[in-house]
Amino acid sequence: MTPIQRYLAEEVAHDHVDGLIPRREALRRLALLGLGLPAATALLTACGASPTSSPSPAPSPSPSPESATSPPASPAGPSPLPTEAITFAGPEGATLQAAWAAAQEPKGAVLVIHENRGLTDHIRSVAGRLAASGYSALALDLLSREGGTATFTDTATATAKLGEITDERFVADMKAAVGELGKRADGAKLGMMGFCFGGGMTWLLLSSAEPRLSAAVPFYGPLPDNADMAGTKAAVLGVYAEQDDRVNATRAAAQAALEKAGLTHELVTFPGVGHAFFNDTGQRYNGEVAGQAYERVLAWFGEHLS
Repeated sequence: MTPIQRYLAEEVAHDHVDGLIPRREALRRLALLGLGLPAATALLTACGASPTSSPSPAPSPSPSPESATSPPASPAGPSPLPTEAITFAGPEGATLQAAWAAAQEPKGAVLVIHENRGLTDHIRSVAGRLAASGYSALALDLLSREGGTATFTDTATATAKLGEITDERFVADMKAAVGELGKRADGAKLGMMGFCFGGGMTWLLLSSAEPRLSAAVPFYGPLPDNADMAGTKAAVLGVYAEQDDRVNATRAAAQAALEKAGLTHELVTFPGVGHAFFNDTGQRYNGEVAGQAYERVLAWFGEHLS
């Protein structure tokens, strides 16, 4: 398996261990990612699942323990401005898709990278909230060359397709999106943020000699192997969750890579929350902490983009 496929498979396994999906659904999703039954069963067991039984899914609509302090109906940040579906030229003749939200009086511009489900309404909302906060935002669809996320009726199939794409293609498409962002926000400083899989993509672009970014905020994203950030000038705010051991295992390596590159940086771990605590459509959402994280993001962009 590639590192991306391994990460996506581990996300499925941990969703099962946390009771978010039943064993049968976890095995189905792992099969889509290319794991046979023995390998899938071994992964579930290695991540803490019982080899013979399945935890019950978290009850709905009752909140998970992490979301008990704030209902999922209250996203962090201001009410979003509307987004516009756009297309633009990508590498190798590809047409890339994105959601664009223009700030009324832009202080900067931000590229937003989605989670492993593709470009969803939640990510469009994040772009709209950034625009309402003064930062024009472009949310890229990394499944554009497959026709876009909307062509996948099943989120697990979209996730599996993301697992088939090479790092080189991801980087090329993200670099094209940075260029499009620069055109639409002429003269503005450019930033980037991403969540989960998108956090990993943010680290990947920072490690791919991208000099046009002035700031970046990866949310609980896995660090690529042998990350080298010497080719960027971005000030990096890394956001982590205390109860996210899998991603936190790469935190020290991220710190070392940032220090080696001499980048302005801060790595902050929010206590009492788990992976994906910012996603107000998910069962791990914590509204109070998400609000705190959003304010930290705005302060970071205010210092390095405005």
